[in-house]
Amino acid sequence: MPEGTGDASSLLLRGARLADGRVVDVRTAGPLIESVGTAGSLTARGTGLDLRGHLLLPAPAEPHAHADTALTGTAMAGAAVADGAGGGTAGTGGGPPSYRPEDVRRRATEAALLQLSHGATALRAHVRVGGAAGLGALDGVLAAGRSLRGLTELTIVAVPGVLTGVAGADGLAALRDAVERGAHVVGGRPDTDPDPAGHAEAVLRLAAGLGRPVDLHTDGDDPDRVDLWAAMAGGFGHGVCLGPCAGLSRLPVGRAARTAERLAAAAVTVVCLPQGGCSCSGLRGTPPVELLRAAGVRVTAGGGALRDRSNPVGRGDPLEAAYLLASQQGLAPESAYEAVSGAARAALGLPAVRVEAGFPAELLAVRGDTLAGALSLAYSRIVVHRGRVVARTSAVREYRDAGAAAAALDLPRQGRVGSGREGGP
Repeated sequence: MPEGTGDASSLLLRGARLADGRVVDVRTAGPLIESVGTAGSLTARGTGLDLRGHLLLPAPAEPHAHADTALTGTAMAGAAVADGAGGGTAGTGGGPPSYRPEDVRRRATEAALLQLSHGATALRAHVRVGGAAGLGALDGVLAAGRSLRGLTELTIVAVPGVLTGVAGADGLAALRDAVERGAHVVGGRPDTDPDPAGHAEAVLRLAAGLGRPVDLHTDGDDPDRVDLWAAMAGGFGHGVCLGPCAGLSRLPVGRAARTAERLAAAAVTVVCLPQGGCSCSGLRGTPPVELLRAAGVRVTAGGGALRDRSNPVGRGDPLEAAYLLASQQGLAPESAYEAVSGAARAALGLPAVRVEAGFPAELLAVRGDTLAGALSLAYSRIVVHRGRVVARTSAVREYRDAGAAAAALDLPRQGRVGSGREGGP
């Protein structure tokens, strides 16, 4: 149990194991890590927490979530949806009841808390704007962001429909209004526009004028188109993300490698969705992650759809995304976890996190002693945001005959298996 000693701005994490095998104490001061020392060397000034038996990691971040459609899978089952601009949520007079701002706020808040419980202390939420629903969903997610302050850091991508031709004027107006209202990132869906290149150009032009990052949805199955976007992004100084790019895995290796080199030269980040796709994309799967990384592309991984029509069983768990990168893409556990932690934070424009003095106190403790084990079976988790414990998940594993289970593993009867516990402290 935590020990309180009076200074609420300080937290001492005792006896945690780091990924490199060291066992340490970590003390925070406000939102930063103040000091790291060998186990037993630091004293608590505020709250003390025993993390023996836990692996302490930089907290992951979620670079690609759909906050406006999260948790709508059951309600949307069998329903035809269209936002009038290339697929999405339909509505007249503000949309169906489930897409009213207050309903979106409630669902987006619940989804963000679920992702926080998995360890994500920062979240980039994609929200469709324009069409019949206007900015109602955006208002709902903005309200969710305000209610979540102090728990998680939420940034919003405004994702329009068509931006070219006669219909594009309304889309551009909605996109500008969304940024003025509080969206942080200029998004786009060039694959769904009659003029994909014009759509991408409009997004980059608007973002450059506003000084905002860009996040484009694409299947990535047309290498000439992706090459063109990379050329457009070259020199853009505010950050460009492209995802989920599943179609890159369907290209011949040589062609995919040339596209990867162009993406790397343009400093474009690829955000893949190993847990499933999203409603803005037609293809599912994961791009060739090792090929992209070998070319120098920053690759990060997100959850995408979270129990919506595109993936009614989406979990929104960064550790599952890392597990899939390791088990299906062949990445080492360290590289797989980096894709959902350090690379994800960099894609979101957030400072790096290391378990060292002076770095942000954005941390995740998971029951286990190795990173491979954590990715394989990490049920018990303790999440620290800005130097404060903000979420806990504890699991208990029980056997019908604990003594027999211990004997089968040649362990003492009162050993870890015999205790029947796989939970937090």
